[in-house]
Amino acid sequence: MHRTHRRALGVLAAASAAALALGACSAGGGDAPEEGADGLTPVTLQLQWFAQGQFAGYYAAVEQGFYEDAGLDVTIVEGGADIVPQTVLADGQADFAIAWVPKALASIEAGAGITNVGQIFQRSGTLQVSFADSGIEGPADLAGENVGSWGFGNEFELFAGMGEAGLDPMSDVTLVQQAFDMSGLLAGDIDAAQAMSYNEYAQLLETVDPETGELYTADDFTVIDWNEVGVAMLQDAIWANTEALQDESFQETTVAFLEASLQGWAFARDNPEEAAQIVVDAGSQLGASHQLWMVNEVNALIWPSPDGIGMIDQDAWDQTVEISLSTPNQDGSTVITQDPPDTAYDMTYVEQALANLEEAGVDVHGTDYAPIEVELTEGGQ
Repeated sequence: MHRTHRRALGVLAAASAAALALGACSAGGGDAPEEGADGLTPVTLQLQWFAQGQFAGYYAAVEQGFYEDAGLDVTIVEGGADIVPQTVLADGQADFAIAWVPKALASIEAGAGITNVGQIFQRSGTLQVSFADSGIEGPADLAGENVGSWGFGNEFELFAGMGEAGLDPMSDVTLVQQAFDMSGLLAGDIDAAQAMSYNEYAQLLETVDPETGELYTADDFTVIDWNEVGVAMLQDAIWANTEALQDESFQETTVAFLEASLQGWAFARDNPEEAAQIVVDAGSQLGASHQLWMVNEVNALIWPSPDGIGMIDQDAWDQTVEISLSTPNQDGSTVITQDPPDTAYDMTYVEQALANLEEAGVDVHGTDYAPIEVELTEGGQ
């Protein structure tokens, strides 16, 4: 249903939000949240990292009143290094969570009862970045080089890409444990570094080249894009507690939450500058130009969405599962050892949300989407 959009209250800070989460979420993951005194259903969303443009659609849905219009009082809980969002969700500490598909599949195999109800990112944002004069232009060129890897479940596209190129990651390259920044590449300790297109890659372009005194540009680097190599894995998705989805009222809450969230992402697509400012105002520690870059690059991972934002592309899902089953990391471990259960995803709810949005005249495909030009500043300020 189309409603007038009202400006909502800002998102609570992480500390207070976490305290509210326990009272707002489903008890034991099996019951739907009860309606609050204001007539709104309290809902908790657990992020996988701190407030930043990666999650702009959800913050926009709060600030623009989309959740409130859908009858929801949404609390966004920031993540962090020690927080596993899918575990928080499975333990009944949140109603919805944002997590990468491979990491969630590993949790499901370990016993977490969670279901992908909305596949937001249609493409992978993971890159392997080198200086342009390194001669590294594709996975085969990694042979004999110092290759950065974050680990912690972020490495499987890299290992799959090297495998496709006929390289043995354990003998043909030197693996370097990489920090979640680009300092190793800039210092020359790493020849090819992991980077997210919307975050660490921008850190390079916000850095002054000591030889020129000017900021580095894209021409100073070469990028291996795992989407182009053919080993991309699905990333940010909205997950719900599988047991809670058996409850009819929670099913309705799920549709409402998805509808408002997707509307938030459509807003971020059409208003990237305002969406970036919303995230800054939500307390992000990153600078304004960095946030705008992030929103712009995240939009490029979502749009266009040929089947509608939130729908799973079956080929991309199958590829993610296949790599998860067949690609070992440096420890010889694969993401999963058996096919995920049928409950790993359910597009029923997002299909209904998309139908509601299309009826309201919201563009859920973004067929004509084009990114904007973002001028980064030193340090991303």
